[in-house]
Amino acid sequence: MKIEQVDWAHPDAAALRARQRAEIAERYGTSNSEPGAAPSAVDIAAFFVAYEEGGSAVGCGGLRHLGEGIGEVKRMYVAPSCRGSGLALRILHELEGWASGQGWAGLRLETGDAQPDAIRFYTRSGYERIPNFGAYVGVTSSQCFEKLLRPGPSPSGRMS
Repeated sequence: MKIEQVDWAHPDAAALRARQRAEIAERYGTSNSEPGAAPSAVDIAAFFVAYEEGGSAVGCGGLRHLGEGIGEVKRMYVAPSCRGSGLALRILHELEGWASGQGWAGLRLETGDAQPDAIRFYTRSGYERIPNFGAYVGVTSSQCFEKLLRPGPSPSGRMS
């Protein structure tokens, strides 16, 4: 597996985001389950795609800069066939490393109460529950988390 930073509009990134949104819509019974503004090319600071050895795109994740050295994890997704392989953690570490290389102090994220697997994953990855922030304030189905970062290079050794 390899993880590459790509443009938001890259076809593999767009296809994976569409799969992620379809899965979320199925879980919540609506295609409109996201509080606040959806991420876009305008506000995503970095987006990464994971590829299998054969070149198939099987996972992704992005970062939105919230200001004051804080970022938000957006559109984390791993294809069902690759779940349980450690790929999600590799993508998350790539995001954290990139953010740390930018000098960001922490990452936040929101997930929903119909995603207990995501809640377990983020908790096991060192994210702690925080009060809902931004557009998620007052949204009872939202659960927000944060992890403080150490400055340094990304796991792939790139300084950005």
